[in-house]
Amino acid sequence: MVDNRYATALVIACVLSVLATVYLSVAVGTQHWYQYSSPTVRGEANVSDLRSLYEEFMDGEFDEKTYSDTLFRLNGTVGLWWRCVLVPSGTHWYKEPEVRECRSFSLPQQFTPKYKEPGNHNSGEDLLRTYLWRCQFLLPLVSLGLVVLAGLTGFCACLCRSLTPTLGIGVLHLLAGKTCLTAPQKFIFHLVHMVVN
Repeated sequence: MVDNRYATALVIACVLSVLATVYLSVAVGTQHWYQYSSPTVRGEANVSDLRSLYEEFMDGEFDEKTYSDTLFRLNGTVGLWWRCVLVPSGTHWYKEPEVRECRSFSLPQQFTPKYKEPGNHNSGEDLLRTYLWRCQFLLPLVSLGLVVLAGLTGFCACLCRSLTPTLGIGVLHLLAGKTCLTAPQKFIFHLVHMVVN
């Protein structure tokens, strides 16, 4: 027979781990990890220029400078798996709502090196930006694994009728939270790096 304390610990550990797993899964799959904003476009010439940027974004070669400029000019968003832009309409008198179009990052694109001058392959690889970009992709997955491991530890602790592994569960959740927070800090490091240089 299981004591009420252990049953309560099991329920709390399982519920918290399930909630954390769902939250992290949704966060990893979102298209709004980072958002670019630019002023609204006015004038027919600008709309046609942006239309050509959009077509190059959807069909063109993957180049950091090109897609960064397009994301900025078309109020785009970057997720772990996607990059999305708002497509402007070409009408004069009636403003249709802008449509969000997305392209997914392929696995090789996730691991492409970043250069000191985006788009200039002769400028040399920027190791800080390259590894921060790769960590942005990997750390949420590591965090998700730590939360699942913490849930399994809680389940095993209840079966063993011991509250000692509770410290282990706490440490695993702390590590999961730290790795999850490290990915958004990538952009802060990137901004500091740009200011210093």
